[in-house]
Amino acid sequence: MTNDNTNTTKNLDLNQTLNDFLIGLLKQTMERLMQEELTNVLQYEKYSYDGRGTGNSRNGFYYRDYETRYGTIHDLKIPRDRNNEFNQQLIPPYARRDDWLESLIIRMYANGVSTREIANIIEKLYGNSYSATTISNITDVAIDEVEKWHKRDLKKRYSIIYIDALHVKLRRTTVDSDAVYFILGIDEDGYREVIDFFIGTNESAYVWEENLHAIKSRGVEQVLLFVMDGLAGLDEAVHRVYPKAEIQRCIVHKIRSSIKNIRKKDISAFTTDLKAVYESPNMELAKNALDELNQKWGKSYRKVVDSWCYDDQLFTYFLFPESIRKCIYTTNWIERFNKEVRRLTKTKDSLPNEDACSKLVYFKVIQYNEIWSTKKLRGFAMAYDDLQEMFSLKYS
Repeated sequence: MTNDNTNTTKNLDLNQTLNDFLIGLLKQTMERLMQEELTNVLQYEKYSYDGRGTGNSRNGFYYRDYETRYGTIHDLKIPRDRNNEFNQQLIPPYARRDDWLESLIIRMYANGVSTREIANIIEKLYGNSYSATTISNITDVAIDEVEKWHKRDLKKRYSIIYIDALHVKLRRTTVDSDAVYFILGIDEDGYREVIDFFIGTNESAYVWEENLHAIKSRGVEQVLLFVMDGLAGLDEAVHRVYPKAEIQRCIVHKIRSSIKNIRKKDISAFTTDLKAVYESPNMELAKNALDELNQKWGKSYRKVVDSWCYDDQLFTYFLFPESIRKCIYTTNWIERFNKEVRRLTKTKDSLPNEDACSKLVYFKVIQYNEIWSTKKLRGFAMAYDDLQEMFSLKYS
C-alpha cells in the first residue's frame, strides 16, 4: 500500500472515530435535555418526594433512531410518563441535514433554554464557541415569521373565543411586569387554536377592544360566545366589537376568587356545594342548587354567595348544547397552555425586550396549534348541527 493510500485510510479511520464520538456525545446530550423537559412537565425531580400523589410519574423509555449530519444515532432513549401526557418537543422525527443545528437551537430556545446556555451546549458539542449573540441571531428568523403570522387571514366563524392574559417580567428601560394577551378560539368544527397574542404594558378593556378589532379586520366575523374573566369594562368592550355574541364569565376564575374569601376549614364543603351548581344538567336545577347554597352559606359568606346568585353571565353556557358545556365552563386546556408559557418565561429572571418575549411565546403557540389542529374537542361533533343553527339565528 502506498503512503498516500495509508494516509487516506488513517484519515478515514480518524473521521469515523470523530463521528462516532460526536454521535455518542449528541446522544448523551439529547437524552439529558429530554429528561429535563420531562422534569419540567412533571414539576419534580426524579425520585423526589414531591412526586408522590401527583397522579403522574416517569414510565421508562421508548427507543428510536435519529438521523444527524454525522450519521444515525441508534436507540435514542425517549422518556415517557405514566399518563402519556408528555410529548417531547426538542427533537423532530427527522431533521434535514442542512439545518439540523439551527433547528436544534430553535427547539432548545423554544423550550426555555437561555441563549447563553445554548451557546455553552453547542461549544461542548462542536469545540468552538457559538456566542449568545449568535444564538439570538439564529432565533431572530422567527421575528419575520411572527409578523407574517400576526397578519394571516383568520377563519370567519368561531363557536367560542376565550380571552385571557398572563404577566411576564420584561425589560424596557426598567424591569416590570407586562401583559401577554391571548385570544384562543374553538372553531365551528371543534378545533382549538391560538388565534393571536399581543404584548402590552398592562391589561385593560381598552387594549382588549383594540385587539378584537384587529382579529375582526382579518376575517373573524361571527362569534357565538366569549369566555373571559371579570375585568372591569371588558364585556362592554366585547359587545362594541361583536354586539351579537354572548358573554360567559370564566367559572375557573370565579371559583378561585370565591375561595379566597372562604375560611380554610369551609373550603372543601363550600366548593362541593358550588360544584353542584355549575355542574347541574340544566338551569332549573342550577337555580335549585343556588338556593341550597344560599340557605347553607348565605349568612357566613353573603357577598360571595350573592356574587353567584345575581350574575347571569356565569350561566350563559346553559344556552349551548349539553355536550360542549364542560368545554365552556372549564378551561383546563387553556390553563395547561398558560402553565407552559409561564414555565418558559420563568426560566429567565426577565426577558431582555419585547422581541425576545414574542419569539418565545410564538414558538410555544406554534407547537400547540400544530397539536390542536389534529384533535377535535370532545362533544363538538355531536353539537355541530345545533351550533350551525345558532350561527344562522344570530347572523342571518
